[in-house]
Amino acid sequence: MMSEPELIIPDWPAPARVRAISTTRVGGYSAAPWDSFNLGGHVNDDPERVEQNRGKLASLVGLPRASLCFMRQVHGTDIETLPAVTDAEADGCVTSQALTPCVIMTADCLPVLFCNRAGTRVAAAHAGWRGLCHGVLEQTIAQFDAPDDVLAWLGPAIGPQWFEVGAEVRRAFLEKDPQAHKAFLPGRVAGRFMGDLYQLARQRLSAAGVSAVYGGHWCTYSESDRFFSFRRDGVTGRMASLVFIE
Repeated sequence: MMSEPELIIPDWPAPARVRAISTTRVGGYSAAPWDSFNLGGHVNDDPERVEQNRGKLASLVGLPRASLCFMRQVHGTDIETLPAVTDAEADGCVTSQALTPCVIMTADCLPVLFCNRAGTRVAAAHAGWRGLCHGVLEQTIAQFDAPDDVLAWLGPAIGPQWFEVGAEVRRAFLEKDPQAHKAFLPGRVAGRFMGDLYQLARQRLSAAGVSAVYGGHWCTYSESDRFFSFRRDGVTGRMASLVFIE
């Protein structure tokens, strides 16, 4: 018997009209190694199973399936304004239209959800290290009138104990912000480093003027029963984090 989906509800002081969730791998239709609530259509899972999972996600949040726009994420910094054309290529999305969810898929990368304090505008960003380094969060924040009016929530991502990177990744962040050195510790192998995506995101959000930041305490790599992890498994599914205005 299929289990019910396990959903993460952001603990943040968003206005009542703003709804947000992040899915886990639990409670869907896909078979191994995408078991079971895989929402990614680009990972070689059975398309019919993926569509069943996407339909289930829509029903869980009480929206029509057609309202869910799954973008082609490319680790860039482009932001799409929703409602968008189908199959848009971007790593962030924003809207002021009700019942139009901003959806991001991840499996180690950092999903970041945004809203303004009035609950009239929401956004989501896919922040892998490349997008995070090159400004996807700043580009998303720029879609709001004032950074200090923005709330941000950091969803499930790979934790700092498992995100090992080369010196070139650390150097790329330091070139953007010298304070980024605080988010890197020596790795298990000489010349490599353990990076903290959550800390890097908080640094970039703070520098952009966003001080109301919540979440950011999961580890997709180590919590294998709850989360997909590309770095851990290679072939795996994708979770979704979404936010919308009711």
